[in-house]
Amino acid sequence: MKFDRPSLSHAIRSGMAALLIISILCSAVSPLQAFQDAPAPAAETVVTEPAGKDESKTGLALAEQEVDELFGTFNGYVASVFFYPIPLTPQQFKTGDGVPLAVLWLVIGATYFTFRMNFINLRAFKHSILLIMGKYDDPDDEGEVTHFQALTAALSATVGLGNIAGVAIAIATGGPGAMFWMMLAGLLGMTSKFAECTLAQIYRRINPDGRVMGGPMCYLSVGLQEQYPNNPFMKGLGKILAVLFAILCIGGSLAGGNSFQVKQSLGAVAETIPMLKDNNLEWVYGVVMAFFVGIVIIGGIRSIARTTEKIVPLMCGIYILACLAIIVIQVEQIPACFMAIWNGAFSDNAMYGGFLGVLVIGFKRAAFSNEAGVGSAAIAHSAAKTKFPVREGIVASLGPFVDTIMICTMTALVMIITGAYNDPQYADLIKTDNGAALTSAAMNSQIPYFNYVLSVSVILFAYSTMISWSYYGERCWAFLFGDSPSISLAYRILFLVFVVLGSVVSATNVLDFGDLMILGMAFPNILGVLLLSNRVKRELDKYWSRYKSGEFDNTASSTEEK
Repeated sequence: MKFDRPSLSHAIRSGMAALLIISILCSAVSPLQAFQDAPAPAAETVVTEPAGKDESKTGLALAEQEVDELFGTFNGYVASVFFYPIPLTPQQFKTGDGVPLAVLWLVIGATYFTFRMNFINLRAFKHSILLIMGKYDDPDDEGEVTHFQALTAALSATVGLGNIAGVAIAIATGGPGAMFWMMLAGLLGMTSKFAECTLAQIYRRINPDGRVMGGPMCYLSVGLQEQYPNNPFMKGLGKILAVLFAILCIGGSLAGGNSFQVKQSLGAVAETIPMLKDNNLEWVYGVVMAFFVGIVIIGGIRSIARTTEKIVPLMCGIYILACLAIIVIQVEQIPACFMAIWNGAFSDNAMYGGFLGVLVIGFKRAAFSNEAGVGSAAIAHSAAKTKFPVREGIVASLGPFVDTIMICTMTALVMIITGAYNDPQYADLIKTDNGAALTSAAMNSQIPYFNYVLSVSVILFAYSTMISWSYYGERCWAFLFGDSPSISLAYRILFLVFVVLGSVVSATNVLDFGDLMILGMAFPNILGVLLLSNRVKRELDKYWSRYKSGEFDNTASSTEEK
């Protein structure tokens, strides 16, 4: 079956755009509908709590509380749009339930791109491995980092606490069958990552000093204008989407990719080192984190890439080996484990748990497990050295494979094999969505003092996420206010301030706001990639025909001889 016919492609793209517009309009009709089920508690909160709070909190504490409440109200409106339920079955139409809009948008986008690109995520898998091994590298290519460095920089942002916390809650909520849907989402997400990172390379801008400006803000503002030159609406739409994406990315960078990571990792580490909280030393953790983040991000993407190419393999290796050790200890449980995954994969509970845990709770806790479709990784991959945009897109497709199919699967297997996902003694952890503590308890039940190893992993995961998200936010900041060294330095300093604030601020709604911003990036990004998918397909067809003819193998041999 072919999916290259312009009419079919246009119809699908138009249908997806219509789905997004209609869903947003429907959710905007009554944004307070999500809160109508519990009017009394809301009123009770307003009437009774402020009196007590006014007596106990003054000055900065009171200001923080008021700001947090303001963000909580705003988050409620935004969440009512992002998570507006789209009914897919007759029963859901009757009950008003459905799949959250953001989840459906990402999954439909990933599915469309996978078919549109004729399953390039599977066809190019071997080629992607050869690329990161450096077989086709040419040091004379324009860019700032190698293929491998770009991949590790992107992975450092995605491999985070969501791989530990989000997956644990997914399995606990949906049962073993949820793992099947996580792996499927990872496979589909590989093509979303391919498409957006290919576009980032096509429309990147290289400054005279060698620094690269690239990502969704570039292909949205320039690409749509180029693709539809005679359509003034598309020109205006592209600029609006680009600015919207940049604003959302900055918000996500400072909160979800920074303060949230500090706060969550501090909570996990404090379980092992109680003195941090018992003696009010949270600020020490924040200052130390800010110092180590600062010495890396001040040097820009090149410094970040040199760090991530070392730390990402290390942290992934430590975590995978730790999980494998537990799997080996419980090796006799493996057949029953996979049987439970298969038997539960298509039950309602497993389906709900898989989507809820990874594609919904994962959004709130770690900005979606692999960020495929969000557009953040495209900023890192735009800096890679290559003459062929498609080549970097193929490298980028490995991101969801490593993040979701490898790392998330390890967490899922540990949860299932140890039985922690349905152990009554962990009911409170599941009820409060404390996935990090749940994973720690599961591991510690098999290997004594294993919580220390997990604490190290948590710190590395949070640290690596922060240094990459600093680059994402800085590039969007420069896109809005001017791409100069002084502008970039100002943002990096601001980012470090938020590192320290993340350790001492208790305003959870402010931190959750960052996760919503990261999730919101998917709306302008997926829409833009959708409208530019024909350009990606043309570039892919040209590159793949040259690759299959052996032309690049001859070029690689010539490069090695130099």
